[in-house]
Amino acid sequence: MTARAARTASARTACARTARPTRARIIATAVVLAVLPALVGTPAAAHDSSVRLDFLGERELPNALAFQGTTVGGLSAIGYDARTGAYYVISDDRSATGPARFYTADIDFAHGALKSVELTGTHPWLRPDGTTFPPTSTTTSTVAPDPEGIAVDPRKGGLVWTSEGERIVPSGGQALLGDPWIRRATTTGAYAGQLPLPPQLHMNSQEFGPRQNQTLEGVTFTPDGRRIVTAMEDPLYQDGADPTPEHGALTRITVHDADTGLPTAQYAYPLEPLFAAPPAGSTDTNGVSDIVALGHDRFLVLERASIYADNNWKSRIYLVDLRGATDVLGRDSLTTASARPVKPVRKTLVTDLSDVPGLTRVDNVEGITLGPRLPDGRRTVVLVSDDNFAARQVTQVIAFAAHGI
Repeated sequence: MTARAARTASARTACARTARPTRARIIATAVVLAVLPALVGTPAAAHDSSVRLDFLGERELPNALAFQGTTVGGLSAIGYDARTGAYYVISDDRSATGPARFYTADIDFAHGALKSVELTGTHPWLRPDGTTFPPTSTTTSTVAPDPEGIAVDPRKGGLVWTSEGERIVPSGGQALLGDPWIRRATTTGAYAGQLPLPPQLHMNSQEFGPRQNQTLEGVTFTPDGRRIVTAMEDPLYQDGADPTPEHGALTRITVHDADTGLPTAQYAYPLEPLFAAPPAGSTDTNGVSDIVALGHDRFLVLERASIYADNNWKSRIYLVDLRGATDVLGRDSLTTASARPVKPVRKTLVTDLSDVPGLTRVDNVEGITLGPRLPDGRRTVVLVSDDNFAARQVTQVIAFAAHGI
């Protein structure tokens, strides 16, 4: 993720890890509804006003909340199980304050507003041998997962989750490499398999493949459960530089067959430029932080950017259509001059969270999912933010009701 270079292990271990009773409930008073019109699309696509979001409210969890022996924080993705009504929320804690884990939650809508957010449980992710993940250690060459994406299988009820892996390449000495992954798990975190990656997505000590902390951020099932779709946060080394205020970039969306796990297609996704000039030497950029499927080829994609030193965040939701885009599966580079031209996916801006009336603060919003339909037929859209386990940030749950999906 964009800001992780500024978040150290010492900051994580400074968080309290005290026990708390089994449930944490955050209920606030009614909020004002705000109708948010669809905004003008980026040059990557014609304007499409078919999707509109109505703001339903925002709730914040207390900083460093102690819950069932864990410190709640780093919430980077959210998935909804339509069969049970449960939400699954992943933490990007790399086994620093506790085992790599996820949470379950209830989110209640009443009278056209977001009423409450209630954590109901937590489970560690388990390795194939049934043990939890230890922290990353260069001494023992141990790589903890960097959990970033989570989705619920609509056919079978299990989970898939992504890790960004690791790439530590010192100027001298042995590199520490850990491939990103897409893993299957039960709803209690037990290992249930792993999907193969396209070869370009494996870590490399040379400047080829994924950059550190810029790999698999988003994952979703299509509504029929037959496709698993993942999104890379930022470009591979060979696909060009990260977004800056002067230019955007191309990253990759990959489609997997949900039954075999095999990658079947891949598409270039055009990232927006960074929204402001970062301080000299910073790693601030813009990238995809999550994706949720609306249909076979249509998605909502969440782009998140930061100027971390100023605690300044921007998150935008785009409507994305894969149809007509160039299948780049198997291409080592999207920028090689001799390669065939690449037509990226079409994208249209649905909303910039900074422009939402009634939403007074936008933190590091990283996760998006579709929730239940309201009685009037609108589909709820639920977002979650990653507070980086930092006292100056907040964990937000933000909700909208969508027209057109």
